[in-house]
Amino acid sequence: MWRHRRDDWLPLQAAFYQACRDAGFPDDPDLNHPEATGVGAMPLNNPGGVRMSTAITYLDACRHRLNLTIRPDVLARRIVFERGSTGSPRAVGVEVESGGEVFTIEGDEIILSAGAIASPQLLMLSGVGPAAELESLGIDVVHELPGVGRGMKNHPSVSIVYRSQPGHRLAPDAPRNQVGLRFTAAGSAMRNDVQVQPTTSYPESRDAPNIRIGCRLEYPYSVGLLTLTSADVSVQPYLDFRFLTDERDTDRFRDAVRRTVAIFEHPAFAELLAERLSPTDADLADDDALDAWLHQNAGIAGHSSVTCKMGPASDPLAVVDQFCNVHGLAGLRVIDAAAMPDIVRANTNATIIMMAERVADFIREGR
Repeated sequence: MWRHRRDDWLPLQAAFYQACRDAGFPDDPDLNHPEATGVGAMPLNNPGGVRMSTAITYLDACRHRLNLTIRPDVLARRIVFERGSTGSPRAVGVEVESGGEVFTIEGDEIILSAGAIASPQLLMLSGVGPAAELESLGIDVVHELPGVGRGMKNHPSVSIVYRSQPGHRLAPDAPRNQVGLRFTAAGSAMRNDVQVQPTTSYPESRDAPNIRIGCRLEYPYSVGLLTLTSADVSVQPYLDFRFLTDERDTDRFRDAVRRTVAIFEHPAFAELLAERLSPTDADLADDDALDAWLHQNAGIAGHSSVTCKMGPASDPLAVVDQFCNVHGLAGLRVIDAAAMPDIVRANTNATIIMMAERVADFIREGR
């Protein structure tokens, strides 16, 4: 991780920091710290402009190993099961398609790390999930698990947009993120359930860009649903995030937007920002108008989670146990954001890597 030095902050980012401090938010030297709150430099994992992906940081160092095969352009179609000696299904392979051929890759243990969308999709295509839904698509039920695809969460996000002052120019290589703010919405039981980041977009030219402030609800109570629309793996599942269907989300998000707009009324932005384009003053006039704007503009943050949630076998919607083993099946784990028991109040990347490292230890220990 690295952070932009304060001397290198763009005028917009420096003004944002000053406005937040003047609004009473504390300085936060480490936004990654468990007790962190307030405004500070964003921790980044892209030194030199290259995002440190798991492919770069984990796989590249292992490519020489004779016991590792990395094969691109392979589409997983379904998990192959056999009945074990106890009668419980056991995962023994994955049916895949590559180069126009369909074949099965076998293994002592099968690990799904296809993400919170494709992992539950692949389970259901393999006959693991809500029985009635699978049967309606002609999929033979191997093992009923009602929680597959249920519990889906993401971070609702909106953009507060300003027109830039004509004299506010940016270099072609201007960084996207430098400073961030985390705070707790009014009346919230969840600490640091809001994150705010000023960024830039270029709809016309860099001479007069729009300024976009990302405002994100880091803990949604609203729960979504992922369902199959076809037994064909190439058909996208139906994603219904059901954002803001829980009144607690609307109340906190409304407060978050109003407090963010107030920050950008600070005099430090006078030479940087012109008029606010969205939400308009009419959108902010009362709760009903702002709620309508939120429902129209809220989108996802790319952090889909909790579609194969972790929990005890006594939980009817739990899909995996604390070791990421799929309940009721042998030889099968789900290790990605789908397995989170609940969404984290942060970007999901580091948490997913931590989960994978932890379960790698469990596998070595034979758990």
